[in-house]
Amino acid sequence: MLKILSEHAGEFAGGLRTTLVICAWIWGLGIALGTPLGVAAGRYRVLVGMPVRAIGLGLSGIPIIVWLFWLHYPAQYMLGIVVDPKLTAIVALSTLNIFWVADIWRRCYEDCPMQYQLVAKVSGLNPGTIAWRITLPLVARHALPGILIVQINMLHASLFASFISVDELFRAAQRINSQIYKPVEIYTALAIFFLAVTIPVYLVANQIQKRFGRDYSET
Repeated sequence: MLKILSEHAGEFAGGLRTTLVICAWIWGLGIALGTPLGVAAGRYRVLVGMPVRAIGLGLSGIPIIVWLFWLHYPAQYMLGIVVDPKLTAIVALSTLNIFWVADIWRRCYEDCPMQYQLVAKVSGLNPGTIAWRITLPLVARHALPGILIVQINMLHASLFASFISVDELFRAAQRINSQIYKPVEIYTALAIFFLAVTIPVYLVANQIQKRFGRDYSET
């Protein structure tokens, strides 16, 4: 396996670089846009919360690969445009990430106990200070584990980009396997890579959940 990796290091590195670029965009857009959208959905449950829930539910009901293929061909055909498959993958997966992250923030915001805010109001704190210093830190502690897990799911989902001709890590592995046909070694190496990335994140998420995931309403 090490021999294969060394002999095809350039191809693996190219595929890995593409995967990381795609994921960087997906993670960045998902968190940067999903966070304020989710907080707004939690604060304005009818005006923002209901549409966010409806869109998130609709996207969750569509298999990721179907959503990706729909944006890759039917949507572009109807609009009369041709988009780089890499950009299509970023748009498709970022959209999912934005609404899934937003839904996590929304649920955690709605579940946040009110007694802390009430005590802060009685103490004379203004609404802005209460939001930034009390509400959002409490919500973030509960939201972070779920958000981390979603980002790992996005990393896994990036493999589907290979089906629309994006030359990412999985497609590079397939191409190398078609040349030398060493599926055991190649896909074992791929599995080890994903395990090395995902296990630490799962452990971190689990530790955050254990430390901050208790029911604050009981205190």
